[in-house]
Amino acid sequence: MSGELEDEAGVVAVSRDGEHRFSKPVVDEVTLVAGWGIEGDAHAGTTVQHRSRVARDPSQPNLRQVHLIHAELFDEVADAGYTVEPGQMGENVTTRGVDLLGLPTGTLLHLGDEACVRVTGLRNPCQQINDFESGLLREVLGRAEDGSVERKGGVMSVVVTGGTVRPGDRIRVELPTGERQPLVPV
Repeated sequence: MSGELEDEAGVVAVSRDGEHRFSKPVVDEVTLVAGWGIEGDAHAGTTVQHRSRVARDPSQPNLRQVHLIHAELFDEVADAGYTVEPGQMGENVTTRGVDLLGLPTGTLLHLGDEACVRVTGLRNPCQQINDFESGLLREVLGRAEDGSVERKGGVMSVVVTGGTVRPGDRIRVELPTGERQPLVPV
């Protein structure tokens, strides 16, 4: 179910789950719906779907319709002794060859021939990561050299244009025009 990519930015795997669980099973394809998210995924919707955010204010817009993680993170945590596979950290799209964490807010990611998402911000890694694998949180949430908090748990996005996304699909990055804003947690 995972696609191999050589020297190009692309989709490694796609995942979805209709239930609110930490990990999502890998599937052959996902269907993105504009303004909604991934068809059949518990986090799809126009307003927040993340349970803790619903408890605070269920009327907030859903800036977390699609979660993307770079497979390079799995390589990095493997060096620290952790084994993480696509979907296991709750992401919908596992990428390779895109510096997701270095993108500015508002970047458009064209996934395959049809779908497009707009990056809204960083995922804020939480204790559930340690519940998945003890000690893993310190690998995805740390301190940069300047002392700032470094969040490596991927990026969140909203669906701009719907379409089907599969492993092996190419990713095209379209940076926003004007002054670029760094990603912050959403």
